[in-house]
Amino acid sequence: MFQRLFARLVTLFFLCTASSYVAAQMPAPAPPIIGAKSYIVIDGSTGAELAAINPDEPLAPASLTKIMTTYVVFAALQQGQISLEDEVTVSEKAWRTPGSRMFIEVGTRVTVDDLLHGMVVQSGNDASVALAEYVAGTEGVFAELMNQNAARLGMTSSHFMNATGLPEEGHVTTARDMATLARAIIADFPDYYPLHAIKEFTYNDITQSNRNSLLWRDPSVDGLKTGHTEEAGYCLVSSAERDNMRIVAVVLGTASTKARTDGSQALLNYGFRFFETRLLFKAGEEVATARVWKSANEVSRLGVLEDLYVTVPRGSYEQLESTLDIPAIVEAPVAAGQPLANLRISLNGEQLLNTPLRALDDNPEGSIWQRMRDGVSLWFE
Repeated sequence: MFQRLFARLVTLFFLCTASSYVAAQMPAPAPPIIGAKSYIVIDGSTGAELAAINPDEPLAPASLTKIMTTYVVFAALQQGQISLEDEVTVSEKAWRTPGSRMFIEVGTRVTVDDLLHGMVVQSGNDASVALAEYVAGTEGVFAELMNQNAARLGMTSSHFMNATGLPEEGHVTTARDMATLARAIIADFPDYYPLHAIKEFTYNDITQSNRNSLLWRDPSVDGLKTGHTEEAGYCLVSSAERDNMRIVAVVLGTASTKARTDGSQALLNYGFRFFETRLLFKAGEEVATARVWKSANEVSRLGVLEDLYVTVPRGSYEQLESTLDIPAIVEAPVAAGQPLANLRISLNGEQLLNTPLRALDDNPEGSIWQRMRDGVSLWFE
C-alpha cells in the first residue's frame, strides 16, 4: 500500500480538515438479527461503523444515562475539582430516589469512591443523585453539565434531564450517541475506566453484582452499563478488547435481560470475526515530503501527530488504495503541526478515511539569498 501511496502523489489542492470516516460498501456478511429497537457496533479505536439498525432513533436510555453521569464525575476528578477520598453527605432527595439502590442512608457521609462503585457496579440511583449534588450543587445543574458534555462530544441527538435515567419527558439518546460516549469515556479516562469491569461491590453489608452479565461470559468484555425501564426495554452498552482491537456495541430496546446479553455478544463476535483494525502510520512517522520554497529547509517531512488506524474487513488490507493531495506551491514559513496535504484511503472505490498530513518540522524563512533564488525559480514555474 505504501508504494501505491507514493506512486499516486498528485498536486491538486490544499485541504485542511479533521479525520473523518464515511460509510463504505464492506464485503462482510450481514450482521446477526437480534430483537432490538436500535443497535450499533463500532470500532473503538477508529469510530468506524461496522453494523447498525436505526442507530439515530431517539429512545429512552434508562440507566445508560449513568455512563454520562460517570463521564462528568470522572472529568471533575481529572480536573482536581473533587477527589475519590472526599466524603459526601447523603441528602434526603438522594436517599429517597426510587429504583435500583446502593442503600446509602440519609445524613451519612460516603466517599466519592464508594459512590462511584455504587453507581457503576450496583447501578444505584441514590448514588447517582448524591454524586450529582456533590459535583454541581443540584441534580438540575448537573444535568446541564451532562448536556454540555454531550454537545462537546458530538452527541447531537441526546438530551438529559436527570442523572439516573428515571423516566422523564425529553430525556432521550440514540445508539450512535451512546457509542460515541462509550468511546470517549474509554479514551479520556483510562485510569478510571476499569471501574466498569468490577463484577460486584459490597456496601452497608449488602453485596450486589454488576448487571452486565457479559463480564462473566466473555473475558474480553470490560464494560460498560446496563439499563432497564418499561419504556426503554432492556438495554446494554458493552465494550470488549481482543488482540489489540476494541469494539463497542450498543443495544437498545430488547425484551429481556437474556435478549440484550445474547444480542450484544453476537454483535461483538461479529465485529471481531469479520473486521480488523490496522495501524497505518505512527505519530511522527514520515509519510511523505513536500518542497517548501523560500525556506531554510528545502523539504518538510509530512506525517500525523497521533497514531492513525483504519478499520477494514478481514483480509482486505492489501487492497487499500491511497491518494495524497499536496498544494502545487508551499512557501515558508511553515510551522510544525501545520496541515500541508490531505490523505485519502479507499477500499473498492469507497472512501474510508480522510485526514490531513502535517509538517513534522518547523520550516522558517531562509536567508535573503535563498528567498531571492526561490523567488526567481517560482517566477519561471
